[in-house]
Amino acid sequence: MPKEKNLKLKKKTFQAPKGTFDILPSDQVWREKICKIANEVAKGYGFGKIETPIIEDTELFVRGTGADTDIVEKQMYTFKTKGGDSLSLRPEFTPGVIRAFLENGLSSLPQPVKLYSVGPLFRYERPQAGRYRQFNQINFETIGSQSSATDVQIIQMFFVIFKEIGLKGINLQINSIGCKDCRPAYRKVLTNYYRNKTDRICVDCRRRLKENPLRLLDCKEEKCVILRNSAPHIIDHLCESCHNHFKSVLEFLDELEIPYMLNSYLVRGLDYYTKTVFEFWPEDESVRQAALGGGGRYDYLVKLLGGRDTPAVGGGCGLERIINQLNAQNAKINLPASPRVFLIQLGDLAKKKGLKLFEQLRKENIYITESFSKDSIKTQLRLADKAGAKVALILGQQEVLEKTIIIRDMAIGVQETIKQDNLVKELKKRFSKK
Repeated sequence: MPKEKNLKLKKKTFQAPKGTFDILPSDQVWREKICKIANEVAKGYGFGKIETPIIEDTELFVRGTGADTDIVEKQMYTFKTKGGDSLSLRPEFTPGVIRAFLENGLSSLPQPVKLYSVGPLFRYERPQAGRYRQFNQINFETIGSQSSATDVQIIQMFFVIFKEIGLKGINLQINSIGCKDCRPAYRKVLTNYYRNKTDRICVDCRRRLKENPLRLLDCKEEKCVILRNSAPHIIDHLCESCHNHFKSVLEFLDELEIPYMLNSYLVRGLDYYTKTVFEFWPEDESVRQAALGGGGRYDYLVKLLGGRDTPAVGGGCGLERIINQLNAQNAKINLPASPRVFLIQLGDLAKKKGLKLFEQLRKENIYITESFSKDSIKTQLRLADKAGAKVALILGQQEVLEKTIIIRDMAIGVQETIKQDNLVKELKKRFSKK
């Protein structure tokens, strides 16, 4: 018989997929603070939280976001199910929120309906600073109001969040892209401007010129940006209604003292936007990576997805981009407090009693930690010191039988034995003096 060859199987090492990352316990502090503030601000402004599936019918984004947008053409993760359905990981919140608004009868509620979401989105992009294939966003939608005050309230909420988390130097870029009444005339003017310049724009923009000329203003290719800078401004072609709406938005922003810059070429690149569009940018050019977020008004989307004519406005901000900006500004955050109490147990009987005692103290809001996997008192005392505990509770077999427990002051090493029934009262008494 031929000798069997000894095949060495190469061990596969796994890594997070390209463009994704792990969020470790040490990374959670900023995330939890930002989400907590966002939740408080949302509730304070009367927004109810909505959670939609991370997968939706692909057609929802094709119709809602726009078949010719970069998101749909290049960035969506789309797959076929075993049943033949085409589903996509959500690349943005708005179409899914509007789908839920219609499907669940929220359109019958008193208007406007205010909804907010926090969660992951997915886009196939070339990973770079501030751009990931899985990222998290804070999102606000106000559905059922055409008032310019509603546009500004969404913007205001983000500035409140920025301020409360300590983020500084954020500016607002804002524009109006008109409505179905005035936009066609501007599209014609814009098309005429580019008509004899097609050899000076990128391949994508040549296609956009036929399908959606406004998207030429959103192109990031250097040669397209240079040409765009001389393009006609849409703000000069607004109808009276859009002009008055935008004027009112700017007056509200002035009243709130929110800094902004008019950006005549801002269009946001999504088909559903009308009138107001905006983005949040760091003022400091040296740390600029990308917009922290943005949004705008979308008065035709609800009808496009099967509902009645319903005006709406919304906006979102990337959680990772906010954190990157905070880090760039060397922002400080208060780290979680050290546990005040460390529970030391010695032996199986003490372990059993210790598990019950741990839960009792947690329910009394006493910040406690432990190491049930260790048996040595020396090791556990060292861990208690490393954790920064003020007090160590020592529970052995004798203490369990006698229904007592030893309290050790970690700072000075003095310890005393007390009845277990008096433990909560004694701990609260000690901590009230500190």
